[in-house]
Amino acid sequence: MKRSIRNIFAAAVIFIGAIDAMAIEEAAYTVVIKDEKFEIRDYAPHILAETFVEGDFEEAGNKAFNVLFRYISGDNRSRDKVAMTAPVSQEPVGERIKMTVPVGQQRIQERWVVSFMMPSSYTLETLPEPADPQITLRQVPARRIAAVRYSGFWSEKSYLRYKLELESWIHERSLTIVGDPIWARYNSPFTPWFLRRNEVLIPVDAGAD
Repeated sequence: MKRSIRNIFAAAVIFIGAIDAMAIEEAAYTVVIKDEKFEIRDYAPHILAETFVEGDFEEAGNKAFNVLFRYISGDNRSRDKVAMTAPVSQEPVGERIKMTVPVGQQRIQERWVVSFMMPSSYTLETLPEPADPQITLRQVPARRIAAVRYSGFWSEKSYLRYKLELESWIHERSLTIVGDPIWARYNSPFTPWFLRRNEVLIPVDAGAD
C-alpha cells in the first residue's frame, strides 16, 4: 500500500512538472554549439519587463517577482476591455499578459535587476504601460549566449558553482565575455526541486564559434 502511494505521488509530481514546462512560452534561440551540459545559443530579439531591487541573492527574486507579476496580471495603464477567442472573456482590470520564461536576475552595483521576458506577440508599442514606476520595458537585441543548465534548489551556492564552470568552459573555447552573468529560472515555485530547470547565461562575442 505504501509503495502504491509513493508511486502515485511520484507520478503526480512528474505530471505537475510536465504541465509547468508545457504551459509557458520560452525565449526563442538557436543552438550553435552543444558540449554536454554547455551550449552556445543565438537568441532572437525580445522585450523585458524589469525592476531593480536590493537584497541578498536568494531574497531579491522574491521581492521583485510580486512587482512584475502584478504588472502582467493587470496592474498597468491599459483599462480597455480585451476580447479573446475561444473563449471570449472580460475582466474589469487592465490587460492580462501571458507568463513567459525565463525569469532573469543580474546583480548591478549591490542591487539586482529582475526581469520577465514578454510574449513574442507584443512590441514596445503594443505592451501595456506599467502603472508601477519601478517597472521598465526594454528591447533586447539579438545576441549570443553561453549557457549551462542544471536542476535543483534556487540557491546562491548552486548559482556560483555553475557560473564558475561556465566561465571556465568559455575560457577553454577562447570566447570573449561581453556581458554580466544572468541567472535564469524556468519553473514555478511549486515545481519540485529535482524537476526545476535553472540556467546560468553569459553573453559572449558572436564573432567566433
